[in-house]
Amino acid sequence: MLIPVLLSGGVGSRLWPVSREAHPKQFLPLAGDASMLQDTLARTTDLSASAPIVVCNEEHRFMVAEQLRELSIQPEALILEPEGRNTAPAVALAALRALEKDSEAVLLVLPADHLIADVDAFVAAVGKALPQARDGRLMTFGVVPTSPETGYGYIKCGATAGDDLYELEQFVEKPDAATAQSYLDSGAYFWNSGMFLLKAGTFMDQLDALAPDIAARCREAMAGASADMDFVRPDGDAFRASPSDSIDYAVMEKTHSGGVVSLDCGWSDVGAWSALWDVADRDADGNVIKGDVVAEDCHNNYFRSESRLVAATGVDNLVVVETPDAVLVADREKVQNVKKIVTQLKSSDRSEASLHHRVFRPWGSYESLIVSERFQVKRIVVNPGQTLSLQMHHHRAEHWIVVAGTAEVTCEDKVFMLGEDESTYIPLGHKHRLANPGRVPLELIEVQSGTYLGEDDIVRFEDVYGRSG
Repeated sequence: MLIPVLLSGGVGSRLWPVSREAHPKQFLPLAGDASMLQDTLARTTDLSASAPIVVCNEEHRFMVAEQLRELSIQPEALILEPEGRNTAPAVALAALRALEKDSEAVLLVLPADHLIADVDAFVAAVGKALPQARDGRLMTFGVVPTSPETGYGYIKCGATAGDDLYELEQFVEKPDAATAQSYLDSGAYFWNSGMFLLKAGTFMDQLDALAPDIAARCREAMAGASADMDFVRPDGDAFRASPSDSIDYAVMEKTHSGGVVSLDCGWSDVGAWSALWDVADRDADGNVIKGDVVAEDCHNNYFRSESRLVAATGVDNLVVVETPDAVLVADREKVQNVKKIVTQLKSSDRSEASLHHRVFRPWGSYESLIVSERFQVKRIVVNPGQTLSLQMHHHRAEHWIVVAGTAEVTCEDKVFMLGEDESTYIPLGHKHRLANPGRVPLELIEVQSGTYLGEDDIVRFEDVYGRSG
């Protein structure tokens, strides 16, 4: 049994302001119409693989579930990390889950936020590595380098083991420019993709031997796991007691069972805005233009507008990214420093570091259109078939106007339907609920008025998502 394992714990802070902690890059359509997580899932469909296991952050669980639902994919498991502990514990959770189903399970471990241009080449590489993995080799995918890249780690290959297959000799940290050039010239080094193909049982045996504390804590966490709706919740205390380490450091750099399959497929980990400029279509002046942008006498820029017109003239080699609440302007050669901007925002306790203007919830999303002292206007989108909690507010009343779709409204003991261009009033202190019984998204405008409009003015009585307070 071949099981794709998607690791969806990254934050993608170098792609701020589009990628943020509450809605990071793997859930965004940065290079096409689908999200990066959905693209990662889609490229496994030609592998005759079983249903995927997804390991994700607790806070992102409903976004993962919704994106799988959009693809009509029923996962083998959605495993929720109580806290991020790096990739070795994450893979261990998936391996233990897979072993419950099949003692011979082979895991295809894939970060959920990478781009691959040539999916056929990727599928072919998996096919070449699969016999090795079934024989007990811990296989990693080494990307054929196209430039002396200093932003990636490298893998040094040993003896040839077959068609595009090699012994694993050494993992190497991110080099300086001169060292990276020497790696490229030698032909013996690949970029470290962070993708792996390995038997679940072999991996756990190696983890027991090479990183026993991680193995023991993860076994305890899965032994004490509980089911919550469609999610698997490992025991939190046990998992948080695990050391935090990458699969590279914990296992691959120490094992004598490692192997490499070379991969030439237009791969990118999309670690910065410059990477998206590299892979995107450009106009005759070398500009990448996304959204409402007017550029005059501009060259080799990345322009992205999400909510309004961006106009530029006479600029070269820039990254300009506009969102409803933040604008980034950066030298295209220095976009790795965007992470420092996010650090500054966090130290100043700025919400823009983590939250979008549009906030995603299990049932859909909301965004504030106007915020004043005693009133607020929001646009609310409820996904088909979803229901908000039965709730009430101590300090505000609400007016709802449906602009698209159909709403089922509960207000105290009354339940009624609202269609487009219809509205209702929810008095302060009244129990109420909003649901979308239809097959298309429900959109409405909510006008809140009262003495306090904070999101914490909410008392939940019933909630299908298990939230309280």
